[in-house]
Amino acid sequence: MDEILILAETKETQIEKSTHELIQAGRELKSALGGILSCLLLGEGMDGAVKDLEQYPLDRIYLLENPLLKDFSPDLWVSSLEQAVRNLKPKVFIMAHSPTGREVGPRLSARLKSTLTTDCIGLRLDPEDRRIVRVKPIYGGNAVAVLKGKGNPELITLRKNVYSPAAPEGTKTEIIKLQLALSDQVVKVKALRTIFREQVELDKAEVIISGGRGIGAKEDFQLLERLAELINQRGIKALVGCSRPVVDKGWLSSDHQVGLTGTMVAPGLYVAVGISGAIQHLVGMVRSKKIVAINTDPNCNMFKVADYGVIEDYKEILHHLISKLEGLS
Repeated sequence: MDEILILAETKETQIEKSTHELIQAGRELKSALGGILSCLLLGEGMDGAVKDLEQYPLDRIYLLENPLLKDFSPDLWVSSLEQAVRNLKPKVFIMAHSPTGREVGPRLSARLKSTLTTDCIGLRLDPEDRRIVRVKPIYGGNAVAVLKGKGNPELITLRKNVYSPAAPEGTKTEIIKLQLALSDQVVKVKALRTIFREQVELDKAEVIISGGRGIGAKEDFQLLERLAELINQRGIKALVGCSRPVVDKGWLSSDHQVGLTGTMVAPGLYVAVGISGAIQHLVGMVRSKKIVAINTDPNCNMFKVADYGVIEDYKEILHHLISKLEGLS
């Protein structure tokens, strides 16, 4: 029986949203392929994570708990995944296109001698040969490739926010504990100095205020930051995003970028300020529940997808919004 296996990811033993998205992608493939949908969970003290996963439409949860897996170690994770996949023999193994997936995916592909397709934005089954058709952006998001891989299992990393998270169903899930041979005899790296910059997790924001080429100066992003700050004060997670030209100018770091070559997002509210609406950007945010566009060009593409459009100078509009929210404080 064909098995679709996904890799669960946790943060402080809590299941990441991207895993729920992988479950949804796996469900859609299962409806076409048949077989079973399973999840592989690695770590230590995973009781809470297992209870979370048990709510979702999975046939099996494979649990590998070991003190050596408490923190992410690429060598140990690759070794563990290789053993698990060889033992379980899934037809498809899907990971999130996250730092973990990007780290272990290529090495796992080399060990298993199977093709890996990274950063996919769409998956479907070819009924003729029953291989997975993978869709991914190429050439900096200017084109989309449709690919198939060779070898088994079929290895895939899936971009965040291209599938809606699966809804919990409270189904009965079989829990299988794996016993694998693990060793801590790996290359150990000692950190001499740590430089930490908090990663902007746009995919977890409820409101995103994005600026584009139409923003006149780097300093004007302070208006977007202030608006996001006022929204955050009301208990709603708001972050500042941007289009690619802003990153190219060095005004914001790449983790703020929305689009095919940035982060795919689907917040409750997306405010596009001075963004014309190139297709690479639209694909990355069009699933937002409500879209507000502010632009002086009435013919820009962003207005074609926006729920509300404001044809006005962004400075005037943002100052009004900020003033109104400050008055409500």
